Amino acid sequence: MSEEFVFGWHAVDAVLKKEPERLQQVWIQQGRQDRRVKQITEGLDQLGVRWQVVHRKELDSRVAGAHQGVVAQVTESREWSEDDLYAMLAGRSEPPLLLILDGVTDPHNLGACMRTADAAGVAAVIVPKDKSATLNPTARKVACGAAETVPFVRVTNLARCLRTLQEQGVWLIGTAGEAQATLYQADFNGPVGLVMGAEGKGMRRLTRDHCDHLIKIPMHGLVDSLNVSVATGVCLYEAVRQRQQAR
Repeated sequence: MSEEFVFGWHAVDAVLKKEPERLQQVWIQQGRQDRRVKQITEGLDQLGVRWQVVHRKELDSRVAGAHQGVVAQVTESREWSEDDLYAMLAGRSEPPLLLILDGVTDPHNLGACMRTADAAGVAAVIVPKDKSATLNPTARKVACGAAETVPFVRVTNLARCLRTLQEQGVWLIGTAGEAQATLYQADFNGPVGLVMGAEGKGMRRLTRDHCDHLIKIPMHGLVDSLNVSVATGVCLYEAVRQRQQAR
């Protein structure tokens, strides 16, 4: 199995708590002696995972990004397949809330979307395999541990996946600036898939054609659009609000 790096305290702690079997070794920046370091090193000792205190330059040489003073070498995480997704949905007792990202290519945006998805109780995040960011170390660091808790599903054919979800009773709500209905007119109760488009371009035409309903976020200032991760947070928490009220 191939190996990868995870960095940032939240991301490393999430692996330690959720998937400790993936940990190979950990490097911690010298000079750090706070409570967070103590908690993680105690957990590593209990697992028998090797850790080492090193100079910051060594951490800088291992990863590109703000590592916050900790880097972990881990085995590659298992990727969810479409079959895993459909099996998970079939076994759920509550109607799922899904997040579908059509061509989000910036790993920072992907990580931020994953973090919000975790906070909002999203059952899975779905992306196409082509022209989409992957859960690389940067995305995992920005996700602050959510990459280890929210199923991340990369599908070969997004349109086919959307059709299958619809056949399973999932209502697809897509976001588009030209939509007539606003976010607050949408019904997010029941099995729902929120479809967000790529940075700048929005959803592809075929993806848009598969949506059951199109909505837009009302904009009252000079700015005519929001960053995709911000827009995702706005939409997901309207869904959370509606679903909590319906209980």
